[in-house]
Amino acid sequence: MFDYESPKPKEPVDYTGLKIVAMLAPVFFLITFLANADTGLTASIILGMIMLAVKLHWNLRKHIWFWVIIAIILALHVPLVFMVRWPHGYVPTRFYTIPVGIADFVIIWGALSLAEKLFAKNPASNDQNE
Repeated sequence: MFDYESPKPKEPVDYTGLKIVAMLAPVFFLITFLANADTGLTASIILGMIMLAVKLHWNLRKHIWFWVIIAIILALHVPLVFMVRWPHGYVPTRFYTIPVGIADFVIIWGALSLAEKLFAKNPASNDQNE
């Protein structure tokens, strides 16, 4: 008569967001001390998006090519944060860093997905060989 679903067992809480913020806080304060708050916020948002993309592909962490791609991505971001002249003045930082961060996330996520298709072995082909 009634479609009653039994309650699902509780899963452990995922504290990934809190961990990312805890890792980015020292980065923000260090870059703010060395440069300015706008650069610190930009670096924090971009690093946060990289961490989120890595979290979504965390099952690939045992592959060396995964870490090589992450290292290349991080190396390419250093000039982006420090050499690019971000707008200063009347424009709030979040208006240009959040779209850049989202675009950055999509590019990194796509690059990791493409690399997974190219480098990861297909689990279905392993089952057929056995």
